[in-house]
Amino acid sequence: MHAITIPEPGGPEALVWGEVPDPVPGEGEVLVEVAAGAVNRADILQRQGFYEPPPGASPYPGLECSGRIAGIGPGVSGWNVGDEVCALLSGGGYAEKVAVPAGQLLPVPEGVGLSQAAALPEVVCTVWSNVFMVAHLRPGETLLVHGGSSGIGTMAIQLAKAFGARVAVTAGTKEKLQACAELGADILVNYRGQDFVEEVRTATDGAGVDVILDNMGAKYLERNVKALAVNGRLAIIGMQGGVKGELNIGALLAKRAAISATSLRARPLEEKTAIVAAVREHVWPLFADGHLRPVVDRELPMRDAAAAHRVVEESGHVGKVLLITSQDA
Repeated sequence: MHAITIPEPGGPEALVWGEVPDPVPGEGEVLVEVAAGAVNRADILQRQGFYEPPPGASPYPGLECSGRIAGIGPGVSGWNVGDEVCALLSGGGYAEKVAVPAGQLLPVPEGVGLSQAAALPEVVCTVWSNVFMVAHLRPGETLLVHGGSSGIGTMAIQLAKAFGARVAVTAGTKEKLQACAELGADILVNYRGQDFVEEVRTATDGAGVDVILDNMGAKYLERNVKALAVNGRLAIIGMQGGVKGELNIGALLAKRAAISATSLRARPLEEKTAIVAAVREHVWPLFADGHLRPVVDRELPMRDAAAAHRVVEESGHVGKVLLITSQDA
């Protein structure tokens, strides 16, 4: 088969489309013939040499894919060859085939095309596990999403609205904020010219937001705590703004607030299986009902992964950038 390899870390040109051995599904795994994969910022970090795959994972980038089951390993039940699926991966999505633990498989949702389903597993599992399973967003509360036009942001907006929450977002352009508004965002903040702390305070009559989904890390830490309401919850999922920041414990105590930080890729199989099962139960029906949809900015051939990485690094996209292998995807 062919896959995108990274012989040496570097820029987008470090991504090489070449022949590699076919994966073989082991105990509890299925073999998926990949129709499409999706680009995540973790893939860029891996390409740069800063984010090694977990032990035992595929060395090729790609944390989610869609396709058809081509083989079933020992101990797997409930799936059949030919089933159309999408999958949460620890790596290997930039390839024509990938072996996946059966617990990380999802059927392609009703009403979603095979290729576009590749845009869903990583973002839906990230949003559901952080915003709902950890931060326990409730109907009537306000969620602040940093990077509202990103893949995770566009899904967070839709999911929060589907469950009856109010949504505030930050983004860097008028066009990106408009895209967020079309998905249901209620409070729009252009971080290039507005202070999100003041904007959300004004919009919530001084109360602040109940939950924050943060991809920035250190850069926003102090202001995120200021933006929280009493009993607020800050969920950190990224470090685009650095890894070290100062935390005013007094401010946190005064608000009886909580901070969590999680990484999906490094979680053990049992935790990923539980998250995927919860997503299938609680989220997947919302696609059939029309409450949710994948947001895809563009599709590029997988062999042109370097071009896709440039698009994501330039941050000019809204939603996900997909890599297509199959002509009928």
